[in-house]
Amino acid sequence: MSIEPYLHVRSAKNPVYAPNGQKLSFIADYTGVPQVWELSRGEEWPAQISFTEDRITFIGKVNGTSDRIIGMDVGGNENQQLSLLKEDGTLVELTKSPNHVHRYGGSSPDGKWIAWSSNRRHPAYFDLYIQSLETFKFHPVLTGDGLFTAVEWSSDGQSILVQKTNSPLDNDLGILDLATGLVDWITEHKGEASFRDVHFSKDGDHIYVLSNKDREFFDLALIHIKTKNFIWLEQGNWDFEELEMNKDKNLLAFTINEGGISKGLLLDLNSSHLYTWETPTGIIKDLKFSPDSKKLAYVFNGPAHPSDIWELDLETIQLARLTYVSRSLILEHTLVEPELISYRSFDHLQIPAFYYKPKNSLEKLPVVIIIHGCPELQSRAVYTPVVQYLIRKGYAVCTPNIRGSTGYGKTYTKLDDVRKRMDAVKDIVFLVEWLKVHGNIDPNRIGIMGGSYGGFMVLAAISHYPHLWSAAIDIVGMSSLRTFLQTTSPWRKMLREAEYGTIERDGDFFDQIDPLHHANRISSPLLVIHGERDPRVHIQESEQIVNKLKEKQHQVDFIRFEDEGHTISKLKNKEIAYKAIVNFFERNMGVEEKRNSGFKWSREYPFFHL
Repeated sequence: MSIEPYLHVRSAKNPVYAPNGQKLSFIADYTGVPQVWELSRGEEWPAQISFTEDRITFIGKVNGTSDRIIGMDVGGNENQQLSLLKEDGTLVELTKSPNHVHRYGGSSPDGKWIAWSSNRRHPAYFDLYIQSLETFKFHPVLTGDGLFTAVEWSSDGQSILVQKTNSPLDNDLGILDLATGLVDWITEHKGEASFRDVHFSKDGDHIYVLSNKDREFFDLALIHIKTKNFIWLEQGNWDFEELEMNKDKNLLAFTINEGGISKGLLLDLNSSHLYTWETPTGIIKDLKFSPDSKKLAYVFNGPAHPSDIWELDLETIQLARLTYVSRSLILEHTLVEPELISYRSFDHLQIPAFYYKPKNSLEKLPVVIIIHGCPELQSRAVYTPVVQYLIRKGYAVCTPNIRGSTGYGKTYTKLDDVRKRMDAVKDIVFLVEWLKVHGNIDPNRIGIMGGSYGGFMVLAAISHYPHLWSAAIDIVGMSSLRTFLQTTSPWRKMLREAEYGTIERDGDFFDQIDPLHHANRISSPLLVIHGERDPRVHIQESEQIVNKLKEKQHQVDFIRFEDEGHTISKLKNKEIAYKAIVNFFERNMGVEEKRNSGFKWSREYPFFHL
């Protein structure tokens, strides 16, 4: 079987109910580009209601109406613009500033105003604005040298709950009085703490929030706004996620992330009863209550259950699948779920990972290790087309959550900060040793792949530990932390310095570890993929490592997409990239190479920019 069936598995996300609860809007990539679709209750097939050349990035509701606010960027440049998508399909541009980023912050209770934040005043800072949906005029309500976003309007429309982001792992919440422009900050804390998925209570005098203040994991808390008193409501040994509140303000839905797998939780605030619901292996996200509080829509995505929208009946606690965007009869019984493993690294730290193996395979397997990006992210148990296809082709695939990953506590996430960076690379090396002993792998056929920060880790692994790898793929990765910080977006630079360090203080360390300075040690073939409009990791990061390897006549292939940014979103480009990925591994470490006793099949691709 070719890779096409795996690539053509569609996905659905971001469900939003209409005011009467009889329709559900969502984003799906039926056409190859994410667009807004709408499903009427009782009907089997949704209708497309947006028709744009570029991807739709999100849908937000306008209170009391069936109108929607949507986000769009151009070619993946992430300069998100906001538009009003009216019920009849009319699209009205709202922000009209294509060189700046805009983040939606919700609508006022009467649906006449919306809030959004943007870096249009200064490229390094995000100010807060409100905009009339009658005149479309807007004005700033909170400015300053910071990253401000709107979280939720108060029930009387006189104030907005706002967030100030201090670092990727630290933020503050406050109440902005729209009449005075003053902010009452309500989450004073020492050390790093995050406050997310926030909701006003029914009377508006306190908020519900997920936080890791003074603790390892995100738990459910209540904060009294006037007294700033902090009360824990539910606590666990894993992160709580995706907190959502119903319109009547008496139900809270959230999930628990148990090692990269979700379980659903529902808290009745009147009775304090906590309900749970089970799903197959995967993750639950984008929770949304129906207007009558009788249903809960969400997105479920698992390795054997690609992304679709489901609905939980809150009276019977029965599940129903609303969309079949991802269904593929050819693949349904072939998809593989991973084993959750744990291995010991150089300092005896236990590192978790998902390990996928082909069914009924007894021979030594080629393996591909995939490193996630950010780095404050986590490899989750979700459907990934290239992973499933590699498994079908006879590869094992391992996706570790090396130190620095989220989901395992605040301490674990900080273990790779700044000058501890190479400890995370050692985690990958020790994974290789574990796989040799316990994973039934062929030690002469080990590949590595990663995107963004994962791409940096790939380049670091093959330049500092070159003897381990048969093939490597770097997707939008940094080849130098120094040049990355010099070229990334100004507002993003401040956030990344909290993780990587600064050039002024840590430049000498960057020069010691940057793969660009160790390119002469790379011995494995390398494939590099990058979007020309990437605002996070400038394409220079790929160009400079490719050019350096070409100078020494090393085997390197470079795919440049002129109409993509930090992610590959267009189906036509996914087909090019994913086919190239699989063919690259096959040429250098796959089944065909083994059969041909060392002969490496190769051909040049017309889409390679060599």
